[in-house]
Amino acid sequence: MKALIMSDSHGWEKEVKEVIDRHKEEVDAVFHCGDSELEKSSEALQNVYTVRGNCDFGSDFPEEIVETVKGTTFFVGHGHLLNVKMTEMNLIYKGEESQAEVVCYGHTHVPAAVQEKNLVILNPGSMRLPRQYPVGTYVLLETEGEEISVNFYSLEGKKIDDLSKTFHKNG
Repeated sequence: MKALIMSDSHGWEKEVKEVIDRHKEEVDAVFHCGDSELEKSSEALQNVYTVRGNCDFGSDFPEEIVETVKGTTFFVGHGHLLNVKMTEMNLIYKGEESQAEVVCYGHTHVPAAVQEKNLVILNPGSMRLPRQYPVGTYVLLETEGEEISVNFYSLEGKKIDDLSKTFHKNG
């Protein structure tokens, strides 16, 4: 199973579509962790599991998504309602409640991937307004056997090795 995960694109429609088009033939699902600032009807977000962020006005998108893709369960929330700037505990609780293997969030604009309590918790970073990293990022996540690989990429599609990690299920 392979998924494309992005967040915090803040109004970029062309760039979101370019990243999705680059990977659409190789992924089973695309997730946007909020603050797209696009309408649900946007061509860029068609067939994309998208949650509402604090900069997304209106109620087009749900606050949270739980989705199972080819046997891997994802919990996706933007993070502003889960206090992610202070603690990861609420993400862990949501992941456990939803029986997820992967928890995805945005809001902080900081790319990160960790494993806690058998959950892979990741923030793909911000595409448009990166913090604590010099370039905008997104993630390709792949599960194979007992491994979950989290690979970060620049907007140009170049893999960022210093951020990328591989985790072991039940690790």
